[in-house]
Amino acid sequence: MTSASKQSESLVSTLLFWGSVGFVLAYSGVLLGAFSVQLFAHEFPCPLCMLQRYAMILTVIPQLWIVTNSLRGKLKKVEYARCLGMSIIAAVAGSFESTRQILLHIATKGDPGYGSAVLGLHLYTWALITFVVVILYCGGALMAMPYGTPAAPTSPAWRGVARVATWLFLALILANLVAIILLEGFAWILPDDPTKYHLLQQLGFH
Repeated sequence: MTSASKQSESLVSTLLFWGSVGFVLAYSGVLLGAFSVQLFAHEFPCPLCMLQRYAMILTVIPQLWIVTNSLRGKLKKVEYARCLGMSIIAAVAGSFESTRQILLHIATKGDPGYGSAVLGLHLYTWALITFVVVILYCGGALMAMPYGTPAAPTSPAWRGVARVATWLFLALILANLVAIILLEGFAWILPDDPTKYHLLQQLGFH
């Protein structure tokens, strides 16, 4: 392999690594935004909203695997391809869920939609956009695979940034688990239009 080829492969590998880190950070921002709406605007997620959050989590978990194993220097090309495929499958599932919610509100004449709009679009519409972006990103990453696979930087500072990104998303996974328990309470399913934390009400705190 020539020096130019090595430099090209190194650049692609670096970009793919930070692509996965950016993937994790981007969805962390999306989930933090959803939590902000829930906590400050008091707009509680419906069952379809929560399913979309779960789909987002499932798209990111393979990316966490990529980042973690890149930091360890143990990521194999076949594992990288599988992780991208898993993210695509989760994003396709999430796109069906968000499309389902969009169509529910379009089908009813005069329906203002569920929750308030953000920049003119409801959260489930934004969710669909993110799922489409994920599919496009993963497709592009698969096309770039012959030229390199993710490689973590050697700088301790930059490696620390990647680790913070993974821990932030793991904290958000835990926060979503707590949120769904508080919302559902002692019930098998979440109410269609939740207006309170049912567990707190059932325990006499609300």
